[in-house]
Amino acid sequence: MYGNDREGYGLYHQEDLAIQSAAANPHQLVLMLFNGLMDELVRAKSHIAAHRYERKAQSINKCIDILNALTSALDFEKGGELALSLANLYDYCVYRLYDASHKLSIALIEEVENILGNIKEGWEKMGQAA
Repeated sequence: MYGNDREGYGLYHQEDLAIQSAAANPHQLVLMLFNGLMDELVRAKSHIAAHRYERKAQSINKCIDILNALTSALDFEKGGELALSLANLYDYCVYRLYDASHKLSIALIEEVENILGNIKEGWEKMGQAA
């Protein structure tokens, strides 16, 4: 029974996310990606702390996938130096996450959280100004 409830919630959550993303503008989509990324970083840290290494690997991989999606969404033509700087920061975070996964380092994940938290804050402020 519990497994079915969890599965039902997972399907509901996926459908809810699909509805939200279909109605979102590009700026909102970026914020949705950041929110998911930040949540997954917290999960990765908890998996390391609890010695759930297979789940840690899954969380780190999700984080890297989201970072790659954020990089591919950058418009280098319009964004110029800012887009290039963001791409470099995202790449740096990917490499730090690989290190964190290999070294089982919560501190490295926290470093990535700080970097991405600052970028996310910038996106949020940009949305408020618009």
